[in-house]
Amino acid sequence: MDLALYFFIPAVIVAAVLANISIWAPRKMWIKLSALAAAAMIMPLTYGSVSELMSRPKPASLEWARRHVKETNLLAASLQEGAAIYLWLRVPDSDEPRAYRLPWNKNLAKQLQKAQRQASKTKQGVRVRRPFDGTNDPRKRMFYAAPQRSLPQKPTAQETPLHYQRPKRDS
Repeated sequence: MDLALYFFIPAVIVAAVLANISIWAPRKMWIKLSALAAAAMIMPLTYGSVSELMSRPKPASLEWARRHVKETNLLAASLQEGAAIYLWLRVPDSDEPRAYRLPWNKNLAKQLQKAQRQASKTKQGVRVRRPFDGTNDPRKRMFYAAPQRSLPQKPTAQETPLHYQRPKRDS
C-alpha cells in the first residue's frame, strides 16, 4: 500500500486546490457547492481506483520505469488462450514479486511452455529476457530455462605434499 499513497496524496492535494479555487471564484453559490461536492467525491474514487489497480496484473507494455531490465526470474505463469499470458516476476531491485500481463502470442506461449518443461527437468527456474521493452525479437527467445548452476569448487591441494616414510625396523 506504500506506493498507492504516493499516487493518492497528490490526487487529494489537487482536488483540494481545485475545490479552493472553485470556492473563491466569483460564481453563483450552487456552482461553488457542486464543485466542492465533485472535489469531495474525487477523493474516495481515487483511493478506490488506486487500491483496485494494485490487485490487477499490469500490462508489460506500460512498465516504463523498468524498461532497462535485461532479465528477470519467472515465479509463475498462467496462459489464457486467445486473451493473455499472465506472469508473476521477481524483478531486480524490488523486494516484492510483481504481476504482469502480456498480450496473447502463440509463439511466446510455446516458448514459455517449453522453458517450463526444461526447467522442471533440470530443477532450475525460468528466466525472462527483456520482458518490458516490447520488442520480442523472434530470433531471440524471451523465455528460457535457467542454466544449471556450476558445481562447487573442489578443495585445493595442500601446500606441502605428503611424503611416505617407511617405518623403522627393530633389529
